Amino acid sequence: MFVRKKVNKSGVVSIQVIAKISGKSKLVRTIGSSMDEQVIEVLVEQGKQFIATFCGQKTFDFTDESSLFKSAFQSISSHTEVGTQLLLGKIFDDIGFSSIKEDMFRQLVLSRLTFPVSKLRTSSYLDRYHDVDYPVQQIYRYMDRFHSTRKELVQQISYEHTKKILGGQISVVFYDVTTLYFEIDHEDELRKTGFSKEGKHQNPQIVLGLLVSRNGYPLAYDVFEGNKFEGHTMLPVLDSFKEKYNLEQMIIIADSGLLSNANVNDLQSGGYEFILGARIKNEKHDVQRKILSLKLNNGESAVIMKDNLKLIITYSDSRARKDLLNREKGLKKLEKRIKTGRLTKSNINNRGYNKYLKMEGEINIAIDYRKFNSDGAWDGLKGYFTNAKLSKNEVIENYGHLWLIEKAFRISKTDLKIRPIYHRLKHRIESHICISFVAYKIYKELERQLKEKQSTLSPEKAIEIAKSIYQVKAQTKNGDVSHILLISNEQQNLAQLFNFG
Repeated sequence: MFVRKKVNKSGVVSIQVIAKISGKSKLVRTIGSSMDEQVIEVLVEQGKQFIATFCGQKTFDFTDESSLFKSAFQSISSHTEVGTQLLLGKIFDDIGFSSIKEDMFRQLVLSRLTFPVSKLRTSSYLDRYHDVDYPVQQIYRYMDRFHSTRKELVQQISYEHTKKILGGQISVVFYDVTTLYFEIDHEDELRKTGFSKEGKHQNPQIVLGLLVSRNGYPLAYDVFEGNKFEGHTMLPVLDSFKEKYNLEQMIIIADSGLLSNANVNDLQSGGYEFILGARIKNEKHDVQRKILSLKLNNGESAVIMKDNLKLIITYSDSRARKDLLNREKGLKKLEKRIKTGRLTKSNINNRGYNKYLKMEGEINIAIDYRKFNSDGAWDGLKGYFTNAKLSKNEVIENYGHLWLIEKAFRISKTDLKIRPIYHRLKHRIESHICISFVAYKIYKELERQLKEKQSTLSPEKAIEIAKSIYQVKAQTKNGDVSHILLISNEQQNLAQLFNFG
């Protein structure tokens, strides 16, 4: 059985439960229909829960170990989803978050992993599927005080656990920022308009800075005003992290968006070693000439000294093909817009591929093909600024792990659905981010344990299976008994993998 989304000509999405019988699809039940993404999300979840309950009712397994059910089964008094508590709750405890003796904290974190919605719908979800009664106003009151008392503690727990699984030492960290926008019209002390990485420049937003270790395990984070320049966020997070854990030496890795003279000077003054992505096309003409004169072949690299820093240049054939493809795509878009007459003087700027535009006469806009072709000399080249005591190959290898923090932001925005953020008050927004940070740490630890156990399951698939595992309580002649239903092979394998059930 599986859940299917069926879209009609009007764009209405119907959520259906489908069964495969003799190779043919048969409609079991239509859960509901909507055009609202949030409603569709709820309907999909209801479909999955229907499958779990339906299968449990139809294939109840009266095995020897459940003889109480077999011999004296009278009626089921309740059934609750327990798989996510058994799986993710175990990970929660393994990391050490159980030292925070607050059940609501646990429930909010696990819900962010299994059913990431508004706190109002989280309250309903916990009540319906976990028999946990937390009215939404009680959740709000908890969040009002949570951030100020728990932010530092959850980061410390995450740091200590990460340090342990990395062999007792954290010497390389990765830093990046993202923006989270709000669908509101007016700014406040935290939510302000600024440069949006999501292209929502008209929307008030916040800036989130995240520090992770090798393999993408989260270490620290901070929330900044939406108009904060991303380059000004790095040092406060690094300094706080270094001071808190009394770290003598660590290498900071960040992309070119955080490269500025001020940051480089501050990093050097703070005694940090660093590897930063370089904007090689923005270098002075004499440095550009040195770079282009290298004539590197595929996989080759070279070092150019710039003051007391090393500028490492690499070349890759695959990157050159990608760069050329992107330039050609940009050129075709410009040619199409010129043909349709939709370009004006306001388009003449250095943003993206607009740099290939030029004005002819007073009103004619044309494409500067000479500039387009000359840019081809840079295809395949990549630069890194560093003061680290590493070989050039070690610098390149370490910078190559920076994609892990991009993955962290992607997971937090998609799987954990860190936005939309429905809160208005600053401390509730900060509490929401804190809960999402803890949820991401659990996600990464689940990913690590699955790999360690040599399982082919992804974290998403493991959570999906766990959500279909129910526990039933029944009244028998011998009193109330409970039993965890492990019906499918997937459920049984997951339970065996993590020793529950």
